[in-house]
Amino acid sequence: MSRSLVLIDAPSNLGLRAPAPGAVPGCHKLAGALRDEGLLRRLGARDGGVVVAPRYDPGDWRPGDGVFHADRIAAYSRRLADRLEEHVRAGAFPVVLGGDCSIALGTALALRRIGRFGLAYFDGHDDFRHPGNAPAGVGAAGGEDVALITGRGQRDLTDLEGLGPSLADEDVWLLGLRDPVNEPDSAQPELNRLGIGYAAVADVRRDGPPAVARAALARLADHELDGFWLHIDADVLDPSVMPAVDSPDPGGLTLDELRALLGPLARSPRCAGFQLTIYDPDLDPDGRCAALLADLVVDTLAG
Repeated sequence: MSRSLVLIDAPSNLGLRAPAPGAVPGCHKLAGALRDEGLLRRLGARDGGVVVAPRYDPGDWRPGDGVFHADRIAAYSRRLADRLEEHVRAGAFPVVLGGDCSIALGTALALRRIGRFGLAYFDGHDDFRHPGNAPAGVGAAGGEDVALITGRGQRDLTDLEGLGPSLADEDVWLLGLRDPVNEPDSAQPELNRLGIGYAAVADVRRDGPPAVARAALARLADHELDGFWLHIDADVLDPSVMPAVDSPDPGGLTLDELRALLGPLARSPRCAGFQLTIYDPDLDPDGRCAALLADLVVDTLAG
């Protein structure tokens, strides 16, 4: 890549449910684990430091209370947006190490401040749970962030700084979703109605990764957009490849499929930045998954 890469840690785990009573989701350790793999040096990146996250403490939250940690997520999103906006405006290429998927709210806010951007969102799940399609209620922003950044959900998270929704429906593409048989709560019929683009695993295997990547780029690189952001949730990979995630559901992409999808998008001059989320070092005692992800990031951004 010709642009200057800057590595930024966003170690927030505020958007996930506790893995057990009294426990804390371990994805806040993602950045440290990948830095231990020499990622800063291997990317040839500048060090953009850490945007320190608030403490994980859902308190006495109960179903029906809305999104837990909402006030902390909103405050953290503004702080993360401040850091990212500075680098994007300067023409740098941020490489953000999460954290859970709720860091997408800060990314989307930064881009919304600058102009109109798209999002290529690689995830095994659509993260589109919201009050209109979840009768049992909402709660964990990490499974709701795509809905929140497109304006669906409680206003303190959908209308940050009065700029919401941060992204338009037609500017979002979801890639690598589990097929509905493996994802019973899939919102894919709703995505169809709304015009949110997506490619499930079956679509990738039917059409081939290059064709799917071209279809996404046809919209995300459109001249109407100022650029697009690349989001990778580690659970887009099949658990046979990437077990160290909070939802290791079967039917995910292979590593080769993910690489083939990522390459054309990351090489596009319209790609404005990259973020990686959800990998949990607590579930990776031998570090194998950290090494795999570090290699993937280097191959994608510096290969």
